[in-house]
Amino acid sequence: MLAPKPQQPSVPAITPPTTQYEQTITQQEQTVPAATRYIVYSKSALDQAANKKRVLYFYANWCPICRPIDKEFSANMDKIPDGVVVIRVNYNDSDTDAEEKNLANRYGITYQHTFVQIDAAGNKIALWNGGGLTELLTNIK
Repeated sequence: MLAPKPQQPSVPAITPPTTQYEQTITQQEQTVPAATRYIVYSKSALDQAANKKRVLYFYANWCPICRPIDKEFSANMDKIPDGVVVIRVNYNDSDTDAEEKNLANRYGITYQHTFVQIDAAGNKIALWNGGGLTELLTNIK
């Protein structure tokens, strides 16, 4: 006589969200966390954000205009729209590296507190000088 087959544990089927709560949770899981909307430049960070609207913020640690803008973005990351990432690029200061200098040259940056929006291929879409969150929201394309 043969032994009975052991029963396989059942795997629950994946069903789409049905309640408002489940839909909200699903939407939140798909939303970019606010903490990744204002980041410090690295080549990998720039590359990973290629599918988003990318804005390069050329910043200098000695600049009296740049520091308050940096604080404003850091304190209000949740107000930067989902799908937008602002990348702080050091410009002409003690923290600037060769990659950052190359970016400044590529986009013709001549002074700090300059913003450049670029597309997925790195082409310039928009450029503006100065301003904080309000100007970002006004100028982003």
